[in-house]
Amino acid sequence: MANYIGAIDQGTTSTRFIVFDRSGRIVSVAQKEHEQIYPQPGWVEHDANEIWRRTREVIALALEQRALVARDLAAIGITNQRETTVVWSRDSGAPVHNALVWQDTRTAEAVAELARHGGADRFRAKTGLPLATYFSALKIRWILDNVPGARARAESGELRFGNMDTFVLWNLTGGLHLTDCTNASRTQLMNLETLDWDDELLDAFRIPRAILPRIASSSEVYGEASLDCVKGVPVSGILGDQQAALVGQTCFHPGEAKNTYGTGCFLLMNTGTKPVHSQHGMLTTVAYQFAGQPAVYALEGSVAITGALVQWVRDNFGLIEKSSDIEVLARTVKDNGGVYFVPAFSGLYAPYWKDNARGVIVGLTRYTNKGHLARAVLEATALQTREVVEAMEKDSGILLDVLRTDGGTVSNDLLMQFQADILDRPVVRPAVQETTALGAAYAAGLAVGFFKDTDDLRARWSVDHTWKPQMESARRQELYAFWKKAVTRSFDWL
Repeated sequence: MANYIGAIDQGTTSTRFIVFDRSGRIVSVAQKEHEQIYPQPGWVEHDANEIWRRTREVIALALEQRALVARDLAAIGITNQRETTVVWSRDSGAPVHNALVWQDTRTAEAVAELARHGGADRFRAKTGLPLATYFSALKIRWILDNVPGARARAESGELRFGNMDTFVLWNLTGGLHLTDCTNASRTQLMNLETLDWDDELLDAFRIPRAILPRIASSSEVYGEASLDCVKGVPVSGILGDQQAALVGQTCFHPGEAKNTYGTGCFLLMNTGTKPVHSQHGMLTTVAYQFAGQPAVYALEGSVAITGALVQWVRDNFGLIEKSSDIEVLARTVKDNGGVYFVPAFSGLYAPYWKDNARGVIVGLTRYTNKGHLARAVLEATALQTREVVEAMEKDSGILLDVLRTDGGTVSNDLLMQFQADILDRPVVRPAVQETTALGAAYAAGLAVGFFKDTDDLRARWSVDHTWKPQMESARRQELYAFWKKAVTRSFDWL
């Protein structure tokens, strides 16, 4: 009898394969990074073939660690960086261009052009999304219009499109072309009500239907793996990474929310089986859909640059040697020294949605040292999160009583304490912190009966640590007021 579930976690900077047991405990993990390609300012690409190689490698490595074989796995789930766009040949499987990453801003002119005829929210009623460089539709269009012959090949049915979940699934199963409704909801081509591709949207974005994958639920048996080391294992769960974290945190009741601290920051709140349309810069998205059940929706606040800012000061400034050093450096000073860092490297996402904003560091004096800058880097993540929480509370009418957190940065105690302080509410870290992969494992396991139901999953969730607010109210408001002032300095730079 298979005692484990495998999860492919295909992220922005790396790919992992994690094996979980029935209690949700990690028994094996392997991870490999892939190259970040920057052909021009604002352009961000990945080599999709390299990502598939890394996926094969980490699956094999994770199994080897515990001498596991295919029959030990009850199922495999997939979770992935969302919006990142790949177009490939139906026959050869070869991508026609590097993948355009969610952070890529090359479609800014196309966004402005579409917004001139109906405004930035012209498709929000159907898609829950504003016009922005973030989403997949305009990335597909750019590839079809800029790769010689691509549009004609797409219209004749020779090409296939997918976000990274679809590309990994295609290769893992030997040609299965589908996506789940959470990933489809990030393309700006799916109607939130029908959970199907929308003809009006396809016409507006000039995307031929022939290249699009079939939309399925987030938890059902799609097919079997054909990769040798996992051959015959059912592939039965797909969730975009942030929705996977919501499932991994077992936020199955309306009003429950989680924030994932990774390359960016993504706060999702479960809003139930009816989409809530935002008036305050949030996104409306599909949270998950389990087979045979109605879709559940969420409000989402997306912040483009958080953990990536730590990488940036490491790699571009040489301020630290490794990412974990940022906390040590920040602790050399008692506060930020009046310094604020707004990391609008590719514009601002929620709640502003300003593609023409750019990063700024403000408040510098002769007193400023690298410790102050390090603290400003960490505080930027928490301050951006507060902006998202406030907007989400206005939209939902629900005041968060606690913020569930996950992602690579939640091990940073200084950041998590400041997050609790600036929000003025508790912040909790779960016992199992790999919630993105865990959510994919949960979805896959539910589909094959490995897990009983969502109540079974909720019983497994527990708290590792809680941070409670300690900051005085006047200090909290002073810091936040200066942050809001700093953000305005980044506006309309281009």
